[in-house]
Parts: sequence; structure tokens; C-alpha cells
Amino acid sequence: MNEKYASLFESFTLPNGVTLKNRFILAPMTHYSSNPDGTISDQELPYIAQRSKDIGLVITAATNVSDNGKAFPGQPSIVRDTYIAGLKKLADTIKGEGAKAIIQLHHGGRESGADLVPNGDVVAPSAVEKEGAATPRALETAEVQQIVADFGEATRRAIEAGFDGVEIHGANGYIIQQFYSPFSNRREDEWGERLRFPLAVIDSVRSAVDKHGSKDFIVGYRFSPEEPETPGLTMKETLELIDALVEKPLDYLHVSLMDFHSTARRGADASAKRIDLIQERINNRMPLIGVGSLYSAEDVAAAKDTGVPLIAMGRELLIDPEFVTKLKEGREDEIIRLIDPAREDHHGLPDPLWNIILQTKGWVPTKE
Repeated sequence: MNEKYASLFESFTLPNGVTLKNRFILAPMTHYSSNPDGTISDQELPYIAQRSKDIGLVITAATNVSDNGKAFPGQPSIVRDTYIAGLKKLADTIKGEGAKAIIQLHHGGRESGADLVPNGDVVAPSAVEKEGAATPRALETAEVQQIVADFGEATRRAIEAGFDGVEIHGANGYIIQQFYSPFSNRREDEWGERLRFPLAVIDSVRSAVDKHGSKDFIVGYRFSPEEPETPGLTMKETLELIDALVEKPLDYLHVSLMDFHSTARRGADASAKRIDLIQERINNRMPLIGVGSLYSAEDVAAAKDTGVPLIAMGRELLIDPEFVTKLKEGREDEIIRLIDPAREDHHGLPDPLWNIILQTKGWVPTKE
């Protein structure tokens, strides 16, 4: 391998003592390819196997923990024990390639599909209108408590399925972020204290690990740094969230960014990179995973040079599942940088995901 990429292949030890073989993370990506009932499909296994080879840690697609939290057609589910057998196949496939297997736990909240949840009952912290979407129903207190418990039960199922850990999906505008956001949480009860729900979910997950798992079970947390809405999350509030998260027994934080080098919108110096502000606030108290539009070997090396210890890749590993292998073998000049609509066989994607990539212009770089 080229020496300038060698540090990406150094091992890394998480706070719980688990060692990752390198610094590469497969980012969680929605693939629209599970069976209609949320069970794992035959198409998912070869797709994830290809993208697990030579990766240190693999995070699965967002997997809904409650029936009323399904946000995508073809989304995998972990809502009942009957799903464990299929999820075990998924975990075994990832681990069989030598990567740590992490399942991302998710509830869509107001972003759930009315056609995907029972009786079309879309729920959220508060009944706040949002342009282009139906107004959700505000959750009752008991329902909030049930969703918190659902994250714990999902963790138990993940342990029984053989996963090495879970990632709590607190990003991208889904229910955990909705509770923290001043835009979507207008509650006047105890759940109007906006940090309460994210921290309660972490406690529920940790309790399940303490009861059913082992000390080497990994728990991570993903967050988004800002929201475009007013009032919405700003960098100032995200930095306050980080202060709370680093006090919890987590093994990593994972920032969700479309562009690794993007700058702050509000609540901080607008010329400052979000990733730098976040790293400065964490101050080595917890490992950070960075992500966002890293499509070449040079992109990944530059991201690592910022001091972020773990680098996630999503869309580039959709384009070329052998990216890391090629880098490891000194074949970086062979890395594929664009989806070729005429060569579906180059990319190894499930049919539903392939079709959505071709239909969604600008999401994944595609050859004209």
C-alpha cells in the first residue's frame, strides 16, 4: 500500500476495550431492500458482505424499533423476537468478513410514512406542521415511555442476534433529534425538557446491555449538527448535546454530515468547519466518527489528517464496494468514482436501491 494511507489501516481501541482492525467504517445507508414485513431479504446478505470486507466496523441500515416508527419501504425491523433469526444471518454475514457488526436502532417519528405505520398514525413529540408533510399526532406520555422501552428491547434482540453493538440513531431529523429540537418539541410536560428523551434512550439501551450483554458490547450514538428550520438546532445546541453525551457510557459519537468539511450555519463562527468545532468540544473525551462526501483515497486521507480517528464511508462504498481493499493493495488508481447506469454488475446493489439511485439525481455521483 501507499505509505500515505498507512495510518488508515492502524488498529483502534474503543473505550470498552474492543479493538477495530482499521479506521474504516461502513456508514449506515437505507437500502429499501428488506422484505415488506421488515425481515431480512436474500438480496441484503451479498450486498452487505461485499461492503464488509476489509472494513473495521459495519453499521447496518436504520432498523425500526417500533411499528409506528417505519420511515422507508423495505426498511429492516427489529420490533419482535421473530425477527432475530434473520438478523442473526445479517450479523453473521458481517462478522464472517472480519468486521465488527453494529445495528442502527431507529424510529422515524414525524418522518415515518403514513402508508407504512399502523392506521396511518404518524407520531411525534408535538403536533407541529412541516411543509410537504402531514401534521403528526403528539405522543401521549405513556407512548413516549413505550418508545424508550422499545429501544431497550431492540438492544436485547440485537444481542441475541449476535451483533457486536448498536448505534442509536439520534440524527437526520428522526424521533430522537425531534425531541431535542426546539422546532419539533413544543411539549409542556417532562418530555419538553429536550435532553430528557435522548438520554432516556441511552439509559434504556445501556440497561439492556447490562442485563443481557457483555462489557465488550459496543454502544454508539449518531447526531446531526444543525437544522435549517427556525427555531431549530444550531451548533450551539449541538455542542451542548455533546457535553451531555460524553458523560454517558458510550463507545463513540458519529456525526452525520453530507460534506465532511462543511461549515457552521448558526450558533458558531460561520467560517468554522463543523467537524473542527465538534472535535474541539469532544476534546478527546470520546472517539468520533466523521463522514461526508469522501469519494477518493485523497479525500479519506485528508479527512483522517484532521485528527478524526474513525472515517465512515457511505455513498462511495455503494459505488465501489472494493474501495478499501484496493487502497490496502496499492490499487487506488482502480477505485470506481461514479455509478455507471450501464454496468449494474460493477456495483453489486439490491434492485430497489439501484433503481432509487438512478431515479434520485444528485444523491450518488453517477456517470452521465
